[in-house]
This record gives sequence, structure tokens and C-alpha cells, in this order.
Amino acid sequence: MASETPTLGRLEAGMNGVEHSLKAIVSHLEIASPSPKPNVLRKDHGAKHISQKDLMNGASQQIDTEILIIGAGFGGVYLMHRFRDELGFEVKCFEAGKDIGGVWHWNCYPGCRVDSPVPVYELDLPEVWKTWTWSCKYPDSAEIRRYFDHVDKILQIKKDVIFDSAVVSSDFDANTKKWTVKTEDGKVATCRYLIIATGFAAKRHFPDWPGMETFAGVMHHASFWPEGVVDFSGKRVAVIGTGATGIQITQEGAKTARELTVFQRTPNLCLPMDQRSFTEKEQQDNKANGSYDELFRKRRTTFSGFPWNFLTKKTTDDSPEEREKTFEGLWQEGGFKSWLSTYQDVFFDKEANRLAYDFWAKKTRARIQDPVKREILAPLEPPYAFGTKRPSLEIDFYEQVDKPNIHVVDIKKNPIVQVKPNGIVTADGELHEVDIIALATGFDTVTGGFKEMGLRGIDGVPLSEKWRTGVWTHLGMSCAGYPNMFIMYGAQAPTAFVNGPTSTEVQGDWIVDVIMKMKKDGVESIEATKEAEKEWKRKVLELSDKMLFSGTDSWYNGGNIPGKPREQLFYTGGLQVYAKELKESFDNGFRGFVVVRA
Repeated sequence: MASETPTLGRLEAGMNGVEHSLKAIVSHLEIASPSPKPNVLRKDHGAKHISQKDLMNGASQQIDTEILIIGAGFGGVYLMHRFRDELGFEVKCFEAGKDIGGVWHWNCYPGCRVDSPVPVYELDLPEVWKTWTWSCKYPDSAEIRRYFDHVDKILQIKKDVIFDSAVVSSDFDANTKKWTVKTEDGKVATCRYLIIATGFAAKRHFPDWPGMETFAGVMHHASFWPEGVVDFSGKRVAVIGTGATGIQITQEGAKTARELTVFQRTPNLCLPMDQRSFTEKEQQDNKANGSYDELFRKRRTTFSGFPWNFLTKKTTDDSPEEREKTFEGLWQEGGFKSWLSTYQDVFFDKEANRLAYDFWAKKTRARIQDPVKREILAPLEPPYAFGTKRPSLEIDFYEQVDKPNIHVVDIKKNPIVQVKPNGIVTADGELHEVDIIALATGFDTVTGGFKEMGLRGIDGVPLSEKWRTGVWTHLGMSCAGYPNMFIMYGAQAPTAFVNGPTSTEVQGDWIVDVIMKMKKDGVESIEATKEAEKEWKRKVLELSDKMLFSGTDSWYNGGNIPGKPREQLFYTGGLQVYAKELKESFDNGFRGFVVVRA
């Protein structure tokens, strides 16, 4: 290795979805054309069809490496660069898709764009950001894929990524102290350190309505959407779901579809995106005057990984007039300011939260002229506490939905009961005839993908069994019984409440520091203790219970997946406090870990 200097100072500063057992309906999402054709069975993850030749070729690939990363999104790319380029480790990466980029490789659905502003939403790699220019504040998925192409051009990440490699088995050998990882097409890799960088959206969720396999039109899960193939022009479209994906598909699709029907279970309390174009000159000026450096430094020191924090006052500290002015100011700034830069008590106090909701409802209802749609999309009574589901950002969603050819069905009151060859049947018996169905039904967040990678530790117990009734980690980074396995951007970490690249860097730098210290001190392996897992789970749940999240079913707590254990899946204490937890464990001899020396 080129260096063994720990990088703790950086920490202090501040899809690979494995779905080999999908229901048959999942795969009826392959072919799309101007003239809808019957759905064709898909058996993989959208990467490619697995043939006998592929299996034979894959079986011949035996890989031995010091570090194996699973997933080539932000986390995998960042750690590949840090370990391989900066520190000289031998590193390989298995990626289920055909390119780097993580969810941005997969997400090609209409209207797809990021909900975090750039340059906050990019890696703090000067050799990359100094030579890259964005077109706008919230880039679309195609531009983010071009960004990853640029990352590869500068860092040559792809040369050590093995694509089309969905992991199905990962076993730790107590004798060799190595992991053996196998892919769906027969590749085998052994490694000393295993890093899971698949993110929280690695396993898609598909509904199981009767008759889905009979639909004669075009049907796709949003995360399997074929880029540039499906044309909504003149078509009757159904969008099922109003999470971030459903909002974006509807907002874009409503512009060209003959008719579009939104099937909504729960209103999305959308916030204004405040989209605008960027010039190359303003970006170059900000790079030259130190603004980028300050932004990247500051984002590590806040709750959300954005370069701003909650207000230091409570809602009751202001008069009604002052409070209205504050809410309006945050609204005009746009983005997540109304969510993650508001009064400090909005997530803790029901009355404060209601004030925030009432302001949101007033602003939103004024944009919807249709009285029926207004009550479904922005009711006077809050459907849940404001901010306890992740709000989506929109540009003109409410204006688009307000058009007469756009319909909204409240499936909480009138659920979908069946899919027929020509459409969707709701409980009231109505057949909604459609040509295209967009499944914006989300993901089995965090745990779904982990459980399908065949992870087995020292005792041979699958992680799927260990997590059968709930998640167990220490710091959201390690599991008891799984030595030298590190997790990025997963459960019981700030993940869902933090800007992705910021969280990636904080966790990634900690993993780098840990492995460097292990090598320096002659440590063969570390793994979380069961006691540390219990204490961390207690802390995660205790923090969440002090807030208003427990009263809302969402993907934050598994409430979006039938039968999934319901518990807070993410650390709600914020990135700044979380980083201190990581540092304290590191500074105290890997506190909370079993340390085995060579």
C-alpha cells in the first residue's frame, strides 16, 4: 500500500438489488413500444437475461482481492477511489447493473431528477468537481449519469468494477478469515474486507393484485423503466403511487398523455423545487472563491448533510406574524428548507407540527382549483404529521394534476382489487381503462436488498434470519457474527434524513480509518458485539420515539411493505451527532466491537 496514514481528520471535518426470487408478475415488465404488446417475462434485475453461456462464462471468473465492494453508486465509487487510488489497496466491485451510478443507472423513468441541489449532491473529490459543470440546480437522471461518466473519466473507476453481477451468496470462512461472495451468473470472489454499498433502495416492491400477468398494455416498475422507449403521447396512463417517483412521472406524463390517472394511497406533502439554470461562469467563480470548499466543509457539520440547519428557536418563540414570515421565507427558498431548516420543535411537538402543516395546506390548496382533487391531494386535516414522510419536490405537479384530463383516485377509500387486460378495477367496480401502467410502488427499503444477498456469518446463520423480526447493527455499520463486513448508507444510520454524498463520505472515511488502524495495529478482524447491537437499537428507537415519526406508516419504518416488521429503520439524531458516535468508537479502541488480533 502507498500509505498507512489514518484519515480521521476528514471525518472530524465534518442497485445492487438482488431480486432473484421475484414473483412472476415482477417480470412482466420488459417490452414497451408505441403499440402496447403483452408483457414479457423478466427474470433478472433489469441488467440482462441470464443464459447458459453467461453461466459458463461467469463460473470461470475467480477473483481474489483484499477489499470487495458490492454496489457502484456514490458509496462504492467513493471507497474505490479512497482505498485503491489514495491508499494502494487491491479493490474490486460487484455491480448488478451495466454501469456505475447506483440508483441513477436504473432510474430512467419520465421526469426523473434529484431532489437535493448541486453542488451539495456530489462527491467532494476536487479532481472531479473542479472539472465538472452542472446545467441546473436539480439535474435530471441523464445528467447525473453523465456526471458519473465524468467521475470515471477522471478516476477510471470502471476498470475494477465487474458489471452484471448480482450477489446471491456471501459466506465468511472462520478458518481463512475471508469472505466468499458469489454472483447470480456464477462469478466467485474472495476478500478480506467486505463492504456493502447497495444503499437503501436495492429491492423494488411490487403489488400482488390479481390479474397483473394478464395486462395487455405496457407495464413497468419505475426503477426498471426503459430509457426513451415508452411514449405517453395520446395514451391512457395509470400512475400507481405518489411517492417521489409517482410525483415526477405524473408531473412529466401529464404534459403529453391523453388521459392520466393517479392512484394515491396517501397524499405527498410536496414542497416547491425552486429549479433554476446554472451558468458555467457562476460555478467557476464559486470554485475559485472558495465557496465549494466551504460548502463541502459545512455540510458535514449539520443535521441533514446540507449546508444549513434547523432554526434555533421554537414556533412559539415567534408571534403569529413573525412565524408566517418565517414559513414564507423558507417556502420561497424552496427545496427541503421547509422540512429540514424549519423551527426546531416541528418534529417533536404536535402543535408546532400542525402549524407547519396548516401553512403547507394553505399554500398548496390555493394551487388546486378542482375541489375534489384539492381534498384528496391537500386535505385540511393532516393525513400524518408534517415531515414524517419524506416530502417530494415538485415544479408544477399540482397545476398538471388540476387539468381536466388528469384524474385522481383515492385508493385508501377505493382500493385496487384487480388488473384486467385493458385496465385497473377498483373496489367500487369501476374499470379504469389504460394503455400504460407505471408502478411507482417504491422499495422494500434497506432490509429487502440485504436479505437477498445470502449473507451468512461465522455461525452460518443468514442475515435474513438474524433480521427476521427487526434490524440489528452497531452504528448502522457492522453486525455481530459478520467479521470485517461494513455497511454504507443502510439501516440504523442517518441515511434517509441526510444528503446521500455527505453520508457516504462520513461513513466511508470511518471505514477507511478503521481498516487502516486494523492493519497498523495487527488486528485480523472486528465485528460488532451483541451488547453493542442492543444498545444501538435502543438508542435508534429512543431517539425516534421522542419525535413524531412513530405515528406515521412510511418506508422510514417499514410501514410501506405488508408484513414487514415495523420499527424505525434510520438514525434520527442527525449526521453531526452520528459522526461523533463514530469518532468515539474509533477513539476508544473500537468500542462496541470484538477485536481479534493476528
